[in-house]
Amino acid sequence: MKFDNSYLSLGEKFFRRNKPEKAPCASLFLWNQSLADELGFDPEQQLSIQQRADIFSGNEYLDGSEPVALAYAGHQFGNFVAQLGDGRAHLLGEVIDTLGNRKDIQLKGSGTTDFSRNGDGRYAMGPAIREYLMSEFMHALGIPTARSLCVCETGETVYREQPQPGAVLTRIAASHIRVGTFEYLAARGYHAEIASLADHVIQRHYPHITATGPERLLELLSAVMGKQIALVVEWLRVGFIHGVMNTDNTTISGETIDFGPCAMINHYDPETVFSSIDRQARYAFGNQPTIISWNMARLAETFLPLIDQNEKRAIDKASDIIAGFGTQFSQQYFNMMARKLGIKECQEDDQKLISELLEIMQQNRLDYTITFDRLTRFLNNKVRIDQKLTDWLSNWQNRLQQQNLSTSEVQQLMRRHNPMVIARNHHMEQVLAECLQSRSADAAEEFLRVLRSPYSETRHTLNYQDAPLDGDIHYKTFCGT
Repeated sequence: MKFDNSYLSLGEKFFRRNKPEKAPCASLFLWNQSLADELGFDPEQQLSIQQRADIFSGNEYLDGSEPVALAYAGHQFGNFVAQLGDGRAHLLGEVIDTLGNRKDIQLKGSGTTDFSRNGDGRYAMGPAIREYLMSEFMHALGIPTARSLCVCETGETVYREQPQPGAVLTRIAASHIRVGTFEYLAARGYHAEIASLADHVIQRHYPHITATGPERLLELLSAVMGKQIALVVEWLRVGFIHGVMNTDNTTISGETIDFGPCAMINHYDPETVFSSIDRQARYAFGNQPTIISWNMARLAETFLPLIDQNEKRAIDKASDIIAGFGTQFSQQYFNMMARKLGIKECQEDDQKLISELLEIMQQNRLDYTITFDRLTRFLNNKVRIDQKLTDWLSNWQNRLQQQNLSTSEVQQLMRRHNPMVIARNHHMEQVLAECLQSRSADAAEEFLRVLRSPYSETRHTLNYQDAPLDGDIHYKTFCGT
């Protein structure tokens, strides 16, 4: 594994040179061997388990690593904070994986930095395991996401809602550049640095952009918005609630990042919120499209001085792009929902069919994942479908008959878009509790074996398909900071 630190070439305004704090008693808790292989982690090095624990807890450095804490700002629940930054994370550097892709390797929970703001810089074991499981689950679903290489215990106690063992998570991402990174520069009037960062992003994530001058910024804005639309549509496909869609948690690469108060919906309700800190339901399940559009507008604002010296002309040019969000999102969303129902090409009338189904599901508190899974199985297995869907069911079947697709082809289309199993909240909490009580990763590994095959049935799948008896009405998630 050879480090290549291209981000550092942007200059000292983009980061602080902070080193991880030593973990007093590092031990390896979870290790992702398949991801290690993808990253080119050299098996010939024959590193012991303890050596891996020391490297990925921050006690030792791999050759070429230059740890830094990244600078960024952010709108948090709509309120702008001009300086946030990595308060408990250290970017070790970048590697080129076996597929030729550039990846960031970052430690999370590795101690204080210049951006810690009186925090302890540590990560509790429970949230670290949750992020490991959720990020790998999202990857298995085919959703763009940061991934997790390992979780290491530090030998310390971290105090949050309750005392927990301390942990360091090693996070792998296409990059950790955020909307908030551009906001940090804009808040300080660093226009030349915004231009440099934009060029870096284009080279790293959007090499198809060949325009120069102000036009490249408009194309970049459009490309980032497209990635975000595609990402949120995927979240809605599987019932994922990010929980804290601040601009500092919105990556320029279009990956899911920061699995703090995230959760999965059970019965369909766009107003579902589980985050304990989202008291105004800003980041409710159904609000996620609106929020990502708002976040893209904040990104556009950072580009304005470079788009045109005339502020009104700059706003008009950027606004033309943001104004296209609604049409793009609606088209992609209904295309996705149609495929969940086995409809290959969404037509205008299909939007009514989809909306009617969602309305029935909401009114009758039908489980989102179970309903679509049963519809997928219904076509040839004739599994029992909730009686409340009887009238809608005949309309759906009539629509399917209009296609030139066999039952098998329809089912295959549906299964590719409808998981059999999700990381249900009550199972996640049970797994975390078992891991913390036993200080063993066995429960997490068993859960992960199922989550890594969300579209196919394994011998353990049935153990994790049940919806919670109480509908998660009292369930709360916490950010873990």
